[in-house]
Amino acid sequence: MAEPPTPAGPIDHVALITGDADRTARWYVEHLGLRVVHDEFVAAVGVRLVWLYPQGCAPGGTAAGLQLLEPHRPGPPLTHLRERGEGLHHVCFAVADLGAALRSAGQPAEDEFTGGYGLPCAFLAESAGGELVELVQRPA
Repeated sequence: MAEPPTPAGPIDHVALITGDADRTARWYVEHLGLRVVHDEFVAAVGVRLVWLYPQGCAPGGTAAGLQLLEPHRPGPPLTHLRERGEGLHHVCFAVADLGAALRSAGQPAEDEFTGGYGLPCAFLAESAGGELVELVQRPA
């Protein structure tokens, strides 16, 4: 009998890929009142991440964030942007134990990388319909 899957927590963030994170962030600030709470460059992946949240909400809280993903060098994110254009990139779920979640999904621990906010992350190799699904280990 197969082990039950490691349960995912809430949606941590939804990521949009863009060629200009400043322009995209400005639209969400001006039209929806979101606020930029964090702006970082993740050198290991070669992307700039800009994080937006509704007023009064913060990372790891009750509301999912909006992550703007701006590629800065050749690699999967830039290829995705060039082939598919701007728009939805992935949905990310919080998990308590990334290693356990990867094992449950039949993936090696080597799939883990350091993502936004310096947190351990991994993309799942498979999804229901070809969409990208990321897992992030959030501190308790």
